Amino acid sequence: MKRSGWWWLVANSVLLATVAAAATRPQYGGTLHVTIWEAPTSLDPADATQADSFARRNLIDLIFETLVTVDDSGHVHPALAASWQAEPGDQRWQFQLRQGVHFHDGSPLTTEIVASSLRTANPSWNVLVESDSLLIECGAPDANLPSELALTRYAIVKRNNSSKLSGTGPFSIEAWQPGKQLTLRAEEDYWRGRAFVDVVEIEMGKNYSSQLMTLELGKAHLVEVAPEQAHRVSTEGRRIESSQPMELVALVYARDAHSADEKLLRNALPLSVERASMRSVLLQGAGQPTASILPNWMSGYGFVFPAATDLTRARQAREQVRALPTWSVGYDNNDPMAKLLAERVALNAKDAGLVLQPTTAAAADLRLIRIALASADPWVTLKQVAATAGVTMPKINGSSAEDLYSAEQAVLAAQRLIPLFHLPVNYAASPALKDWAPGSQGGWRLADVWLGSDKP
Repeated sequence: MKRSGWWWLVANSVLLATVAAAATRPQYGGTLHVTIWEAPTSLDPADATQADSFARRNLIDLIFETLVTVDDSGHVHPALAASWQAEPGDQRWQFQLRQGVHFHDGSPLTTEIVASSLRTANPSWNVLVESDSLLIECGAPDANLPSELALTRYAIVKRNNSSKLSGTGPFSIEAWQPGKQLTLRAEEDYWRGRAFVDVVEIEMGKNYSSQLMTLELGKAHLVEVAPEQAHRVSTEGRRIESSQPMELVALVYARDAHSADEKLLRNALPLSVERASMRSVLLQGAGQPTASILPNWMSGYGFVFPAATDLTRARQAREQVRALPTWSVGYDNNDPMAKLLAERVALNAKDAGLVLQPTTAAAADLRLIRIALASADPWVTLKQVAATAGVTMPKINGSSAEDLYSAEQAVLAAQRLIPLFHLPVNYAASPALKDWAPGSQGGWRLADVWLGSDKP
């Protein structure tokens, strides 16, 4: 090879390597388009009128921040609080705030504003300001208070006289049409460092089919995918990313059992449910059949709770009851999958001699619900699910896996809740969305993503 040809080959290789590196290097700028099914009408984290969902949590996390965060292993890390400690007894906690943090309106983060925000979120707490520290006094000892403070509803909000909300997160509100569209702009002076994208636009109220169509047309970078659609969408060549199983599908009774006969029937019902076939056919292989509240990845012992069908035992329990009631099982009429699951539960129950009547009525003997699990911290999540089912958490002096198992057993023994499935949160992403993967808890993590030039 001639010397000139050799030098040309070297120069060309260097040029190609430089272009390739530039194509994979994070770039600033651009508008990130996201679609969601939910249509929240308020962005206030403490607004109890808004239904909890992964989408609502993700919206709030873009704008507001909590004192601490919980990672995917359930460990607590500093956020707006730089440090904290509990006084003996775990009933009184002291937090030191991070310095140099400002709200989107330019005002500094202060203990007074944080105290006001937490009082709004939880009026039962006694929140005090002591010099440069924040004190939280709980009504009872609470060793898991830091983990609970990582929940979205405890995000720190500055509420101005004009009812305008200001946060400290990576994005600030530029335009807000409640229930329709939210436009966010990257904060230049965000304390963790500016986000790569300039703007995030979120369209709301889009069903799963519409979202996938938006992605196909190149009008969205990130969309939601229903659990039962994830496998099909993946086989069609779409980029599907999923969280750990973070949603509990369960049957929840409206009240406690009133008699020994009713307790027998409540023993029979979960034994009649064919979770495996429902997962295979209705959920198209998505999620994990379960008889536990906490997913196995979170507790480590979920497999211990038997989820297999046992019609023999179910019929034996049923045969001990003379008067057989008809139970109504409610479901959300806006959720097609909930309808199918409720109908299949009713069919399974019939095989055991039980009578269930599916209904969309608000009042029902039991309801099929989907619970977005609160946290990777199992104690916080168990407390959340117990409250949803109307069960008082047992008082257990300990925090070991054995203590957690005993607490979950006690919640299930109340016969207010029948776990059915643990489902992941699924998203489809455009090839143009770079450095993105959802958190194990279903978080978007959009502050670190960037947009490439790839075509959808």
